[in-house]
Amino acid sequence: MRPALAHLSRRLRAPLVVLGGVAALAAAGGCDMDVKEGSGDLVNGKKLFVQKCGACHILQRANAKGVTGPNLDEAFQRSLKDGFKRDTIGSVTKDQILYPNLNGPMPAKLVTGKDASDVAAYVAYAAARPGKDEGALATAIGGGQKPLAKAQGGVLNIPADPNGQLLFTFRNAEASPGPLTINSENDSTVPHNIAIQGNGIDEVGPVIQGGRTSTIEVTVQAGKYPFLCTVPGHAEAGMKGTLTVK
Repeated sequence: MRPALAHLSRRLRAPLVVLGGVAALAAAGGCDMDVKEGSGDLVNGKKLFVQKCGACHILQRANAKGVTGPNLDEAFQRSLKDGFKRDTIGSVTKDQILYPNLNGPMPAKLVTGKDASDVAAYVAYAAARPGKDEGALATAIGGGQKPLAKAQGGVLNIPADPNGQLLFTFRNAEASPGPLTINSENDSTVPHNIAIQGNGIDEVGPVIQGGRTSTIEVTVQAGKYPFLCTVPGHAEAGMKGTLTVK
């Protein structure tokens, strides 16, 4: 994505790497101004950002670790240091949601209307901001991973994060030797699958989304087996774990 900012003043320009391109961004000087709740529903914006954008972008406050698109914290950090206001970043972000680079990978209008305003407001609030979200924002996308999934009756369930984060709901898993069916339900709109490797096994489940389940069937012996999502960038962002068979 690359900002289309012809509507902004040409008097003050600064280079900004934003959403996959280098652009000239014009803005009035002055102190930073936070995007407040009144400028958009930040809780809804955070939820939608994780669901629609987090698979591609890094945004630390949203725990978004996608690696196929630009790091939004880094993209906006220099501009904030140069005195750009956060409401300007919100305008840039909304412009890119609605009208991205036609030659880029991002489809136009992943969210529209008020949802687009909410996502832009949250990105403007969160980008390059130190610390962690608090209050309602802290709980907007769920409670994170559980430590261990345990197989029962030869069936192991390792769901994908239902909010669209690049995580399984369990960090690791445990099973007994023998035939094993591994299910990974994905209630989010972000496509995922589950795969298992190691000790002569390399089994990959189908990529699914929207409440469907990716399933693989293997026979495992004692040892350790990495499990992961094979959608590009997802395992690198943290969607992986270890199955211990004993």
